[in-house]
Amino acid sequence: MTDRSFTLTREIAAPRDAVWASWTQPDELHWFFSGMEQPSEKVSVDLRVNGAFRLLMVVSENTSYITGGVYRDIVPNERLVFSWGAVGGWPSIEGDLDAVPLTTIELRDIHTGTELSLTASFADDVSDATVAEWLDSGMREGWGMTIDRLLEKYARP
Repeated sequence: MTDRSFTLTREIAAPRDAVWASWTQPDELHWFFSGMEQPSEKVSVDLRVNGAFRLLMVVSENTSYITGGVYRDIVPNERLVFSWGAVGGWPSIEGDLDAVPLTTIELRDIHTGTELSLTASFADDVSDATVAEWLDSGMREGWGMTIDRLLEKYARP
């Protein structure tokens, strides 16, 4: 049986409400852009269950794509759950929100700021072969690099 999820945990030197805003406020999502110049396409956030967020992910000068998610559960300053993907983007969401990875962000106060845990998981009806393909694509490493940029955003001088 293929592992159907993974969790990444980071300690961020910022209060929980600031980390929450980094995931939910359009003007705060600039950290997501791979350290490249902020794209001209506006980030959109409709922070409600079944609402979506969309942004242009810039990987390099030659590689960029629309990504985002559809919110499945929202507990302000505590938990954010979304189906990862975008209509017309990557991963592609074309109707079946259970066919793409489910991403859960959990925030917890710690003495140095906030502990962030990101879990990516797959529905039971997604085949083991599809899950393995996703995991072999570098998804864990990609999410690791993404949340490490959030660490950089709040790094103390």
